[in-house]
Amino acid sequence: MSVENDGVDPSDPNASPLKHFGSEVQIERERLGMKREELGKEAACGYSLVAKIEAGNRVPPREFAEACDRVFPHSHGRFMRLWPLALRYAFPPWFRRYVELEEKATTVRMFQPQLVPGLVQTEDYARTVLSSARPSNLDDLVTARLERQRILSGDDPAQLWLILNEAVLKNRVGSAEVMRGQLAHLRRLAQEPTNRVQIIRDTGQHHGWASPFGILSFRQGADVVHVDGFPKGYVLAEPDDVTSARDSYDLLTAMAAPLDESADLIDSISKDCYA
Repeated sequence: MSVENDGVDPSDPNASPLKHFGSEVQIERERLGMKREELGKEAACGYSLVAKIEAGNRVPPREFAEACDRVFPHSHGRFMRLWPLALRYAFPPWFRRYVELEEKATTVRMFQPQLVPGLVQTEDYARTVLSSARPSNLDDLVTARLERQRILSGDDPAQLWLILNEAVLKNRVGSAEVMRGQLAHLRRLAQEPTNRVQIIRDTGQHHGWASPFGILSFRQGADVVHVDGFPKGYVLAEPDDVTSARDSYDLLTAMAAPLDESADLIDSISKDCYA
């Protein structure tokens, strides 16, 4: 039992934002005399997911909250207001602050030496990566990871600058089909005018950076740095740390192949390794 849940009755609707969201859904559904199958049809999901959400055992997808506001009279957007709190519950406590910052960022710069970053993973790739730790809440973790990606779409998307080692493309995660889908997704992202995707070719010599890290920039306020690590990542905001991260990212950018060459390399590896 975690410290934040210690002494809390798990059956209490106020035990967590997730429990509260589920309880509100059940109250409104029963008030209408609606069956779970009917709500599932409106929300493009099944009876089982509705039951798990109502019990507070699953993080609701955004589309589910939108369906509740559409179906339940007089909700006035209540479920979409509750939804971010329920979604936040799916992230580890140490990661929640970073997600809040990421949602506000105008530019996201990332370097990854081994795996495709969660912000740009496909659902199949994410599920394979996350399942390796055998979590009890795998579906919630996948839902939360995919929801983070909304910052890269919409009317005012964040600009993405992604630098990957060539090994990321060749490090097979799951089946060849999973990898083909993931590399195709990287290619689509690279074609968006707001994004930059560069690959550092494997020349047989290590370039010196082994730790994944990212830099978030905002319309107002100073940049912050996120460093992935075990057992948890951490956010750095000290000016010296941010300056050091920027310098490192500039060097990695200089080492990486140009944009067109990087796109061709993604295509080539997809064809040669996963056809």
